[in-house]
Amino acid sequence: MNNTAKERRAQILHKLENNPNVSVSELSKEFEVSEVTIRKDLNELKRKNLLTRVRGGAMKYPDTDSVDDIAIDRKSLFHYKEKKAIGRLAASLINENETILIDSGSTTLEIAKNLEGFQKLTIITNAVNIATELAKYKRFNIIMLGGFIRDSSLSTVGSIAESILNMFYCDKLFLGVDSISVDKGLSTTNIEEANINQTMMSISKRTIAVFDSSKFNKRNFAFIAPMDKIHTIVTDDNIGREQRSQIKAMNIQLHIANVHR
Repeated sequence: MNNTAKERRAQILHKLENNPNVSVSELSKEFEVSEVTIRKDLNELKRKNLLTRVRGGAMKYPDTDSVDDIAIDRKSLFHYKEKKAIGRLAASLINENETILIDSGSTTLEIAKNLEGFQKLTIITNAVNIATELAKYKRFNIIMLGGFIRDSSLSTVGSIAESILNMFYCDKLFLGVDSISVDKGLSTTNIEEANINQTMMSISKRTIAVFDSSKFNKRNFAFIAPMDKIHTIVTDDNIGREQRSQIKAMNIQLHIANVHR
């Protein structure tokens, strides 16, 4: 099995979501790497407070379903395969010559990595890491919003960022979502993030929410918008049948990324 360290560590975290613990020897056999390599993986994940090391392996830690404002580099390790697949599929919804708005987030970052096939786009973002990724596309017009930078999300927020946004009109918004509920709508951990998300939606012709299926049936601290303000959802194939039916009943376009092919 040919895995990069990042992919391997993401899969280790995924295993811990369904198992109380993992062992070094089992992981070594599964990933076909040495036990020394697995120990390095576990120690690095422990350093980032993503698991607890125990004798011979590791245990799950922390609860990633809490309302904690998890740093973007930690978020990117969870559901890594799902986010990559969602990013590829979401990028396919973009048309040449469009003006698009990309929200901050670990899933939206994957969209920015999949724009090689386009020749002319105008892209606005409030995420420092996404702007850095987009800078490699010399043929695009890239607009990075000013404002206060939140260190956990690497995003700009506040009145400055919101006032700049109101200068533009966008064809599509790709909105990263921390929590989503059919009854309670979209929510996030931070009220400033919620405010700028609301402004993003107000200047965009279409809102495309992108998130892995673990975000369903969750509610967080700061309300963004009700479900009926979303035009399209892009998620992964772990989404349940009931959730699919609920989304379609609301006349929201649903695109499902195939992770398990």
